[in-house]
Amino acid sequence: MGEVHQSLVTIPNRYAFLDRIDECVQADNSLSLMLIDVVRFSDVSSSLGYQVGDIILLAIANRIKKIFGVDVLLGRISGDIFGIVIPGRHGEKQLRHHYNYLVDHFKTPINFDGHAFIADFNVGAVANQPGNTDTIKLLTRAEAALKQAKENKYENFQILSMQQKAQTGRALALKADLKRAFANDELEIYFQPKVELKSLKIIGAECLLRWNHPLDGVLFPGALIEAAESYNMMNELGYWTLEQAFISALKFKTQGLDILLSVNMSPTQLYDLNFIPTLRQLSKQYGMPLSNFELELTEDVALSNSLMVKRQLSEARALGMKIAVDDFGKGYSNLAYIRDLSIDTIKIDKTFVMELENNDVNLAIIRAAQVIGNALNCDLVAEGIETVRQLHMLRDIDIVSGQGYLFSKAVPDVEFVELCRSELAIGTSLAYTTRAS
Repeated sequence: MGEVHQSLVTIPNRYAFLDRIDECVQADNSLSLMLIDVVRFSDVSSSLGYQVGDIILLAIANRIKKIFGVDVLLGRISGDIFGIVIPGRHGEKQLRHHYNYLVDHFKTPINFDGHAFIADFNVGAVANQPGNTDTIKLLTRAEAALKQAKENKYENFQILSMQQKAQTGRALALKADLKRAFANDELEIYFQPKVELKSLKIIGAECLLRWNHPLDGVLFPGALIEAAESYNMMNELGYWTLEQAFISALKFKTQGLDILLSVNMSPTQLYDLNFIPTLRQLSKQYGMPLSNFELELTEDVALSNSLMVKRQLSEARALGMKIAVDDFGKGYSNLAYIRDLSIDTIKIDKTFVMELENNDVNLAIIRAAQVIGNALNCDLVAEGIETVRQLHMLRDIDIVSGQGYLFSKAVPDVEFVELCRSELAIGTSLAYTTRAS
């Protein structure tokens, strides 16, 4: 499976590829299928001739095979669409990582006879569901994902689940509502305090998006983000959230609060060339230095090895912004990438903190994160602190700061200001609980 193809003819065609997928599915249905469409390749064949076009297409196929390795099965679905089968069970983050990996490796042009071609792709992906051995169903869903990827506005990538989600009247209404939500000012930022564990002083806050829906009440980000992705409005939503963080920081400053605000970033924004200019513009517009803000990235995005992401983060950091890796330890932490990463904060995933009292391994994982944090000279934040016992255990190993329901859930700005002003009361309350326990 690791061979270099000498001709396009030796790459399994649609039907041979289907047979090979079927063999894989019957042997072990833990796999994912990605369809890779070479964007506007017909223009290359038209201008350079079909023979040269085939040579470039073959070079693309061999490079795809090389970068994904011998365990990945390659096929040719149609003229300029390839398919790859990746063994193993994959979530959305891992599939996105594979997509980023593909895009990064094709930023280097393919050269032939004085011509250079930089390949761009539309990619549709689907992870097979446990128990499914219907190869046609798998391919059909991957083709539906590819079709959606071609129609997407902001990025040429789409993941679909094997379960076909019916567009119910409620789902369609939710999407339509999102556009109105911007116009009707229904979106709001809530703030979850970040607390210094020894003093119980509030030192920062994570900005979390909420939707004050006129019918359904306060909605959490899941439904909102799903609607945004369906409507290809993630960039608009991300920049709205970022601007609200600046507005809130200015408001807090006028009320005598000087704290660090953390904002979650979507991969869509980190691939947007307007990201850095927007940061500069917002800083100037609201008169707030970027050192007052922290960008929170999920572990898979921060460690994706994407050149674009690295460059954007490096520029943001050079402007004074802090960079945090969220949900650390939840996914697959590639230590080689971490070694080269310039970050300011590691946020330990809440699953380790919430199970701290039940399993010694969780404490060992947090200690390991602490060693990595010390080596990178960055802060550690423990998420999901819910009990006084967890607080004590984290204090005992010198974890400096954390957040969780023990201190406060995410609250609107007025309540957050009150919390900051009554933080002595929070400390007194916890101290009393500690003595009582």
